[in-house]
Amino acid sequence: MIHLKDIQKTYHAGAPLHVLKGINLDIEKGEFVSIMGASGSGKSTLLNILGILDNYDSGEYYLNNVLIRDLSETRAAEYRNRMIGFIFQSFNLISFKNAMENVALPLFYQGVGRKRRNELAMEYLEKLGLKEWAHHMPNELSGGQKQRVAIARALISKPQIILADEPTGALDSKTSIEVMNILKELHRDEGLTIIVVTHESGVANQTDKIIHIKDGIIGEIEENLNHDASPFGVNGYMK
Repeated sequence: MIHLKDIQKTYHAGAPLHVLKGINLDIEKGEFVSIMGASGSGKSTLLNILGILDNYDSGEYYLNNVLIRDLSETRAAEYRNRMIGFIFQSFNLISFKNAMENVALPLFYQGVGRKRRNELAMEYLEKLGLKEWAHHMPNELSGGQKQRVAIARALISKPQIILADEPTGALDSKTSIEVMNILKELHRDEGLTIIVVTHESGVANQTDKIIHIKDGIIGEIEENLNHDASPFGVNGYMK
């Protein structure tokens, strides 16, 4: 489903910063993987390229056998809206729209009428246990509730791929476990391809495969046979 060959990326704001140094990676349809690395390792840049939010300098990125390169913003947006759901650390909810309106937003860009998109938004909020919070504004929701709203928004357009950038980074340990359990259920029940970027081993260990990245280079790719183990340590914190 995803094929990267020798992906290079350098930023030129000031002194050149070579972020990705020949990334080769394949992710198959239906895989649940994490990309794990320290701050500055290149993992978020890689995720932005996978999500067609940023271009790469050289190499090849194939998504469903289609070469993704130098797309117009309109074409890139079409691919994103049709193929990819995003979950961010900071939730990225619109502050002046309630939970239902935030979830419904991707369908607005697909031209779905207001009544139908609000009906579907309510269905997804109900699936995630938030139906009674549908008309609350983001500042009235807890961090965990905001992230569940963001997950519902990512799912409503029925994407084939979920890209989650540090999805538990702003959450406490208990809520982090709840969010990762939701992602595991989605993988198991819907067969979605899910890619989680994280610096936390406790999060990465909940996925089926851990892709380690360091200094812009893919290192070990670890098949995780222990992904159902609790990510809590003995003190109740993320390992």
